[in-house]
Amino acid sequence: MSYSPSPRALYEEPTAIRYDTVTRHLWGDDEAGQVADWIYVSNAKIHQIVFGLPVGAAFRHSDSYRTIFAADVLYYVLNGVLVLANPQTGEVQRAQAGEAIFFRRDTWHHGFNYGSEPLRVLEFFAPPPMQGTSGAYARTKENLTEVTYGQDLLMGSWNPLATRAAEASQTLRMLRPQDVLWRMEGKANPTLVGILASTEHLTVGKIDLEPGQKSEAQSHGGDESLYVLEGTLNIHLPEHQGAKWFELNPGDGFYIPEGVPHSYHNIAGQTTRLIFGVAPTYLVAPAKIV
Repeated sequence: MSYSPSPRALYEEPTAIRYDTVTRHLWGDDEAGQVADWIYVSNAKIHQIVFGLPVGAAFRHSDSYRTIFAADVLYYVLNGVLVLANPQTGEVQRAQAGEAIFFRRDTWHHGFNYGSEPLRVLEFFAPPPMQGTSGAYARTKENLTEVTYGQDLLMGSWNPLATRAAEASQTLRMLRPQDVLWRMEGKANPTLVGILASTEHLTVGKIDLEPGQKSEAQSHGGDESLYVLEGTLNIHLPEHQGAKWFELNPGDGFYIPEGVPHSYHNIAGQTTRLIFGVAPTYLVAPAKIV
């Protein structure tokens, strides 16, 4: 089967992306395996999808579908157990629901559903495929023909005291609670934001809003796409000329173009949890003094 690029999901305005309207796509071939994709946003700045594997399934790579990209990628497990391997180095990581794995450009990767239920993984990817960083880039790389799923050189020297030091050299990074960079954003009504990863290309973070809590309006130096994990999320766009008030449920997403002020509200009776990606720049650059 020849390579088929994933469809784009382009929006010009702030847009609520309902789960039942998300673009569906089937990635892969018989050799690489086939992966179901739900494409929320895929434009010139950011790519956000959910991908799924049934019980016992996996994706590897083939000559047509090479899993090596020119992008920063974060996988956040929504449901099930993901085992992610770098078949070039032998690294293997295991992530359960609520855990994430991050890797940077030129990292080969294979994924396995190692649980007893369907696997669903939220993916943030930047620079996005629209910039030629996905399939087009992968086809410029020499195909990987030798595959390994273990770091034999570490056998006999792997111990708890050395683990964290050795992890620093790994291409697949598990993101644990102690790795989160916490921020209080806003002055009069600060909101706690947990940054999972932040590079020059991509920032991914999580926010929990308790009942009655709302964030102050803010904007970013890049496009934002988000996904509702739990509860009901309301979004307010105070300066937008069109619709200004949106309500989202678990599984829904939202797209916010660069520079558009927005605030998050929880007007329900249970905690609201969301995860977001911003690309390329999270912070708005300060104005230059002329």
